[in-house]
Amino acid sequence: MGRDDRDARVRAQYESYPYPPRDAADEATRLVVGSPGQLAELNHYVFAGARDFARPFRALVAGGGTGDAAIMLAQQLADEGPGEVVYLDVSEASAAVAKARAAARGLSNIRFVHGSLTALPALKLGRFDYIDCCGVLHHLEDPAAGLRMLVGALSDGGGMGLMVYAPLGRTGVYHVQSMLRMIGGEDALPDRVTQARALLSRLPPTSWMRRNPYVGDHLLGRDAGLVDLLLHPRDRAFTVGEIDALVRGAGLALAAFIEPMRYDPLIQLGDGALAARLRAMRWIDRCAFAELLYGNHKTHVFYVVPAARAGASVARADDPDVVPVPVGFDPAAMAARARDGGTLRTDLDGLKLAFPLPPAAAPVLALMDGARSLGAIHAAVSRDAGAAQDWRGFAAGFGRLYAVLNGLNLLFLRKR
Repeated sequence: MGRDDRDARVRAQYESYPYPPRDAADEATRLVVGSPGQLAELNHYVFAGARDFARPFRALVAGGGTGDAAIMLAQQLADEGPGEVVYLDVSEASAAVAKARAAARGLSNIRFVHGSLTALPALKLGRFDYIDCCGVLHHLEDPAAGLRMLVGALSDGGGMGLMVYAPLGRTGVYHVQSMLRMIGGEDALPDRVTQARALLSRLPPTSWMRRNPYVGDHLLGRDAGLVDLLLHPRDRAFTVGEIDALVRGAGLALAAFIEPMRYDPLIQLGDGALAARLRAMRWIDRCAFAELLYGNHKTHVFYVVPAARAGASVARADDPDVVPVPVGFDPAAMAARARDGGTLRTDLDGLKLAFPLPPAAAPVLALMDGARSLGAIHAAVSRDAGAAQDWRGFAAGFGRLYAVLNGLNLLFLRKR
């Protein structure tokens, strides 16, 4: 099977089975949000929290699918200022779903372009402040060349949010893919769907697919999810080390993996001699260790910036001028739990974690309204306590709270 034939099969798959399945009628009740691409998140990791979205902002969604990232970005930009989203995809059927969703929201800031990211120079779309590319590079014949194409469309000072498959959390998927190719790899796609469902119904309990409870698209009853998971013509996964090499080869640097806590082995091995060895490692090596330790990464979501900006694109939690921006939780409710000595619990695909909420965190949480700067929160906490609190002591305490909340993707920082 040659490159052109494989590319044609990829396009045909998404024309017949747009993924993920979405209904424009649902836009009336919810906005699908996720990572990468939320404005608060990308501002934190790409622009050190300093990007003003009231100024013109251009984003490219390369491989827009049925529109999740494009709709999320376009809606958030429409709420902030004069932003533009360019949606690019090879599938017209997928674009039709995305267009219907945009129409349902009345969004006029999306430009729809039919084409492949591998043809970006010929499309002459200009430069972008932010590029979102999720679930695409791992379906290309040459992911490195695809990433270099994206770099060529990136504005100075910009960055990207990317997602690729990870191998360990998809244990079983590639076994089933191989079996299905053996059964009917050249058959028509609808026949292969039937074969896949028959095989899945007969997998023994010893099968790696049956033993992996964290892969579920094939269980949802929709053919598009099954096809994308098990019948894709071109599908590869990347380890943390392979991502690092891919990114560096394109002249980029990793800014962060999302959620950061998933890549921190010290959460599990935080005491003793092992922890001392881990703390001595480079950050990227600790991330690679965490991937092997936890074994449940199905995908890797990460932000990258040009190598010249390595280490300078992420907002700092010790800066009094940053504003803590809570996302996905109610700070007042968490403050009440902290006053009672409560616990923050989470489940990261089977990795169950619990973090005590110290009563001292309650007044800080109560003041996190997305508008007050860290310096203003420090001043208010000191005033309410009736005694000045040393900034360094306050910043250290906030840093411990931030490490947990940011590690779980619940708290970001922006400049005033």
